Amino acid sequence: MDKKIYFNNLYDYYSDLFTQKQKEYFEAYYFEDLSLSEIAENNQVSRNAVHGQIKIMEEKLEYYENTLKLYEKSQKIRLLLNNIDEEIKMKIEELI
Repeated sequence: MDKKIYFNNLYDYYSDLFTQKQKEYFEAYYFEDLSLSEIAENNQVSRNAVHGQIKIMEEKLEYYENTLKLYEKSQKIRLLLNNIDEEIKMKIEELI
């Protein structure tokens, strides 16, 4: 899976575990596709500071997923949903 898509998916599950500033850097880098230099300039910090925070987040996202496996379990549930009755499928999708 593409690294960018993978981290975006993990971010959907674990973003509340990060500070507001970390979220701003991550979203600017992964969602808005800004360069590290652009993010640094916009936030009046060094490029290394932005790079460091994004790397920390990537490592923590992987750690959280390896520990909790929320994304993996969600993918398995969605796969199972493809093979069941439509009414039950709709009810389960509402829950996830």
